[in-house]
Amino acid sequence: MNPILSSLKKAWRETDHTLLLLCMAASCFGCLMVASATKYSCAEGEWISRDLRAMLIAVAVGIVIALIISFIDYEIIIRLWPLIAGVSVFLLLLTLVIGVGPSGRSDVRSWLVLPGGYYFQPSELVKIGFIVTFGVHLDIVKDQIRNIKTVLLLCLHGAVPTLLVMLAGDMGSSLVFLVIFAVMLFMGGIAPKHIALGAAIVVAAVPFAWKFVLGDIQKSRILALIYPEDYPDIIYQQQQGLTALGSGGWTGEGLFQGQYTQSHAIPEGQNDMIFSVTGEELGFFGCLFALFILAMIVLKIVSTGNHSRDNATSLMCYGLAAMLTGQIIINVGMCLMLLPVVGITLPFYSAGGSSTLCLYVGIGLALSIYRFNREGETINFRLSRIRTPFTEE
Repeated sequence: MNPILSSLKKAWRETDHTLLLLCMAASCFGCLMVASATKYSCAEGEWISRDLRAMLIAVAVGIVIALIISFIDYEIIIRLWPLIAGVSVFLLLLTLVIGVGPSGRSDVRSWLVLPGGYYFQPSELVKIGFIVTFGVHLDIVKDQIRNIKTVLLLCLHGAVPTLLVMLAGDMGSSLVFLVIFAVMLFMGGIAPKHIALGAAIVVAAVPFAWKFVLGDIQKSRILALIYPEDYPDIIYQQQQGLTALGSGGWTGEGLFQGQYTQSHAIPEGQNDMIFSVTGEELGFFGCLFALFILAMIVLKIVSTGNHSRDNATSLMCYGLAAMLTGQIIINVGMCLMLLPVVGITLPFYSAGGSSTLCLYVGIGLALSIYRFNREGETINFRLSRIRTPFTEE
């Protein structure tokens, strides 16, 4: 047999087929729901909307990117952590300078306009970069993780992307960064007293954040959940989404047959409110199915982390799982009117090119960790040999 063909077959056999198939199934389901949510926008004779076309391209390219990354030994990715950190900070700073936001939101600068009129949200890619660099950082200082100086440096690491994203007006992504940071720090073995101290600081900072950090729109969205009658315009999207979700009952009104969805009565039904579209057209059982697939993806990534032979990659898997779980909880909470709207998409299901592509970059990392942690030749690589600014003498 041709050596190249033999190597490719061997590489394919070592791929985490379960995770890859689960992600592809989730993307197919998401494309189907986006097709229904955007059917109203199709001109006569058209079958595919612009949003669906962009999503299909993003999924196809994303799967290819994930497979390419899966063939790259994660040792190489880890060794590139300084470059990853530098590019991440550069992208966030660039967004602050030339970033743009939705119409009428001069306080938001979370998107970059690429040649050709395409939009890219750097924070989506930086999430993956942060997971890699923070995993390396935690591994390097694991023997001093209970030292307060070490914890403060870790907090500084987590604060940089969180604050830069917050300054760009992307409060939703900043929350996801905090979730990733907290979970990875906890799994890294931080002392309970430091956890208690951190929780106390967060609680004490709430009044400060309300007065000096949150903008008028963010405050209105929070208050609208408590006093909906006082903020009819702000709460309208969530009320429509919740009404549509509840109208589906157990089995839904049928795909492409939802009254609210097909009349475009759910604002941003293809993005933030895709879970409401699922509930209306496929019902309670459809929502359970959608969440089941996502839960299996999260559990598969956690399992990869549990079976990893080194600490850094285990923490990276936990970070990826935290990112997905955080976005799922926030998005579903938005649709159920339990949390304010913060612009977080539902992984694999919501329309969005940059979010889908970057999500598959993270999946590629998980696939690489799975492949190169299989039983076989021992990997001779020690993170302790890496000299960094965080390494204590």
